[in-house]
Amino acid sequence: MNSAEFRKELVKIMPGYNWTVHKSTNPTSLSATGIKSSGFNRLSTLVVYRREDANEFERYEVKSAGFGTRARWAHTTSDRTLARALRDLQNHYEMKANTYRGLASQLQTGRVPSSQEGPAQ
Repeated sequence: MNSAEFRKELVKIMPGYNWTVHKSTNPTSLSATGIKSSGFNRLSTLVVYRREDANEFERYEVKSAGFGTRARWAHTTSDRTLARALRDLQNHYEMKANTYRGLASQLQTGRVPSSQEGPAQ
């Protein structure tokens, strides 16, 4: 796969990002950076690495960072197809969001006195 085909695949799956495909001296490895922004604010950064092994099987590694140019990488995942690697990354974030939403909800309900408890002594 060349860089033009790689860019086409990236734009097809993630058209909301502005993609930059990086030059590579290794013919079995490609990388690209996708940026999603609003005005001058960078909302999200997504990096995709595509590598082929000796058997010509491709492997995609994706990682993303949040707001700003200096944000830390939040999570990394990899899979045999780009779509599955991105779906795994999204599933990870949704699982974390549900966990934190549940914890926040418990803290919120903990602020209200329970009707089943007796008066404080």
